[in-house]
Order: sequence, then C-alpha cells, then structure tokens
Amino acid sequence: MSAQSYRFGEYDVTILLDGTFEGSSDLIAHRDGETARAEAIARFGQPKISIDVNCFLLRGANGVTLVDAGTGSAWGPGLGHARAALAAAGIGTEQVDRVLMTHLHGDHALGLFDGEEPWLPKAEIIVPQADLAYYSDEAKRAATPKARQGGFDIAATLQRLYSGRIRTVGPGTVLPGIELLPLPGHSFGHSGYLIGESEQALLIWGDALHLSELQAADPDIGLIFDLDAVRAAGTRRDILDRAATAGWTVAGGHIHRFNRVSRQGTGYKLTPAG
Repeated sequence: MSAQSYRFGEYDVTILLDGTFEGSSDLIAHRDGETARAEAIARFGQPKISIDVNCFLLRGANGVTLVDAGTGSAWGPGLGHARAALAAAGIGTEQVDRVLMTHLHGDHALGLFDGEEPWLPKAEIIVPQADLAYYSDEAKRAATPKARQGGFDIAATLQRLYSGRIRTVGPGTVLPGIELLPLPGHSFGHSGYLIGESEQALLIWGDALHLSELQAADPDIGLIFDLDAVRAAGTRRDILDRAATAGWTVAGGHIHRFNRVSRQGTGYKLTPAG
C-alpha cells in the first residue's frame, strides 16, 4: 500500500494499512439463505479470505484526525502495523487531535488501547451515538452470544480509559467538511464519513463491504460478522448506488486503496481511482 496522500475537501487523506485479516471462506453469508450462501462461496472460489485492515490519517487546518485505529497489539503480529505507518508519516501519538470511529469492532477500535492505558494521550474520540449506546447496554450484552460480545467489552474499556474525551455524534456534520452517514447493519450504529463535496468527495464507508469484487457484484452477500444481515445488505446496495450516482471516491476498512463505483448489470463494480 502506498503511503501517498490524496486531497479531498479540506483534508489530505492517507490510508494506514494495519495488516491483513485471514479467515475461512465459510465466513461468507447471504441474506437469501444457505443455497445462495453456497453459491456465493463457490463463486468466490478460494478456501480463504484475505483482506486489508485499514485506518485513515487526515491532515487539515484543524490538525490531525484518524478514522478508526486498527487493532494495536491485540490481534497478533500480522496486524497492528497502523501505528508504525502513522509514525512513518511523521505523526506522534500526542499530535493526534481526534479519532472518528466508524463502529466499535475490534479491528477498528482495539488500537485505541495500550494495555490499560489510552494509546492516544490527548485525542478526542468521536463515536456514532447509536453504536456506543448499543454496546453500552447490558441487556443487549446478555442477549448476545459470548463470541459476539467484543463490542461491549470495547465500549466499556473506551469509556474507562478515555473518560472525559468521548464525544458521541449522529447524522450530519461532525467536523468542518466531514459528514457522518449512518450505514446500519454491520453493527447497530455502523457509520461512514463523507469528506468534501460533490464528485470530489471521499466516502470512508467502514465495513459496508469486506470483499469488494464479490459484494459489489451481489450486495446481498455479507460476512457472518454483520449484526443484521438483511439490514446490512440493504445498506450495502443503497450506499453503492449513492456512490455511483454521486461520483464519490470510496475507501473502507477492508477494501484495497481508493476506488470509484459504477453500475454493472444488477450490481456494481469497484475500480481503482486515479
């Protein structure tokens, strides 16, 4: 991944590659059930999924902003490299003014923590209100299978280590030239950030897509990590269509580089931007 920066609106944006996530193709799901899921896995044609894990560095007149924070040291040596990429870009942890969170899953939020200390000593953490509220609800934790409770643990740790430095936000402008777009389904409050305006804008869409080619062609394909598979599929189709219509550049937590979206048959296609 090149560390080259691109200008969108008021910000120079750099992708920070945290590493590569690998898992079985059995992680693929489909909103239409097991037959459609089996066909999607066959279409994928590979035994393993291997996808980028990204976060983003934004530099503008209001200082240094990150979008998501990677995994830190929590997920082993194959990940956690966003910290070194940030240092290579000449940014120290004390220079980070804020972090815009897309959602509170481990590959996006665990990098905020350095053991029992906050990794970022001064940063404000800006979190979609709907996501923090969901993962702070003990009744919802109790109703969630143990293997899927990571977001609840992250929310609790975040509120302990960054007490007084958390700001929750809803749809609309969250920083000059940056708008939060709700993208629910992958998590309850999963969100993206639109940077800039019109066809010159960049949408960082979090985990709207994990497998860019497969899911763009058939937005009903998801991964088992989606909290609400039906809602996630509807969100995916909607945001692909909006991006294609508006001419936005897109990037995400798990797609490679910056891309543009175009319509192709009953689905969509992502092509490298620039």
